[in-house]
Amino acid sequence: MIKKIKPTLSEKILFVFLILLLIFTLGSFYILNNKCLFVKKIDLDNINYKDKKNIAIMEVECGKVLIELNPNISPKAVNRFKKLINKGSYNGSAFYRVIEDTLIQAGDIEYGNISNLNYSKVGTGKSDLGMIKSELSNSFLFNAGSVAFARKDKFDTEDSEFFITLIDIPIYQGEYTPIGMVIAGMDALRKIKVGNKSTYVLKPDYIKSLKLLVN
Repeated sequence: MIKKIKPTLSEKILFVFLILLLIFTLGSFYILNNKCLFVKKIDLDNINYKDKKNIAIMEVECGKVLIELNPNISPKAVNRFKKLINKGSYNGSAFYRVIEDTLIQAGDIEYGNISNLNYSKVGTGKSDLGMIKSELSNSFLFNAGSVAFARKDKFDTEDSEFFITLIDIPIYQGEYTPIGMVIAGMDALRKIKVGNKSTYVLKPDYIKSLKLLVN
């Protein structure tokens, strides 16, 4: 008869330690590879809307982002934004420019779609609607979550590209055309992939869909 060998106390402790180490390693690997793990999901039914006709829903990798548009400040810009949304122009638009913990930018319809991203030309693309005049506001504060049209060096060159601030950037006040404010989903925006050392983000995150709550 074979005699059973009982493990010593130190062997039991070592075994438990190895099991715990394995669990910790697998758990850490899962967390590091799931950037959306702690992003709070948005319940559209539990949001208080001032005006449902001026709410845009943007779907990104880590969830929904709600943008409250402000046509009282910039009617032409908001009208352009809505028109592009209704055309589906922003669906698939890459966040090609991301300044870590500062802002994210997308909306190059011509060269910035994830399906045909052109790194040599992204940021120079146009829509088929032409440029609009800048609608600057000294009353709109560029706090975290501000949504505004990007432009070239000169004013009156807004087209389709827009950016969202992740922090307060007061120097933008009176410099860029505001569109609205993010009222929910900032956590998801802060998870947008950041570039490394390149000018633009390689294999960027993108807008899965952008639509109006009420057409």
